[in-house]
Amino acid sequence: MTLFQLLMLGASAFFAFKLYEHVQTLQEPKNEQNNTNPHANNEQKSADTFSPFSPEALVEKADIAFEEKEFERALALLNEANAKEPNNNEILFKIAYILQKSGDNNGALKYYKEALVLDKNNEFIHNSMASIYRENGEFTSAKMHLKDSLEIDGENPITYYNYGNLLVDMEHNEEAIEMYKKAMELNPEFDEAKVELEKLQG
Repeated sequence: MTLFQLLMLGASAFFAFKLYEHVQTLQEPKNEQNNTNPHANNEQKSADTFSPFSPEALVEKADIAFEEKEFERALALLNEANAKEPNNNEILFKIAYILQKSGDNNGALKYYKEALVLDKNNEFIHNSMASIYRENGEFTSAKMHLKDSLEIDGENPITYYNYGNLLVDMEHNEEAIEMYKKAMELNPEFDEAKVELEKLQG
């Protein structure tokens, strides 16, 4: 299991994409029969004209598309939801997550930052941003976000594991050992942390 998969697993309580049974019953609104001007709707240029669905319905449809691995469709639906309901941290987070999963770290980071402005105490956003900064070699920024994540929740073993991996990259092996030990203390079945710890201890 990769680091990113572990991160997403740990964050599932916040952003796991769930199926909604009632989505199957969603119906597009019928056109008004008394609309005699076929060009009237073209005069409305607001985000509401993208589709007849509400932001909530769009997010639900995006969740289903994601579950079916239709990532481009999921992203398109979330972008439309974001246009209709700006400053929704859940929508922004989901857009960032799909972009990160698709390898667009720069795009993901942009949306994570927007989500973080709206929800400064979200440990999963900090963890996600840290993983991108670590991948980009920006260790100071990664460390800052991991510290913030631990201040919010000091009992998340995945954060300690991620911190340990960062410290290995920074060649701070003794500190990394302590992080892996803490991860295993919180989750004795954390096999990935055990493997990394054994590498450092010989």
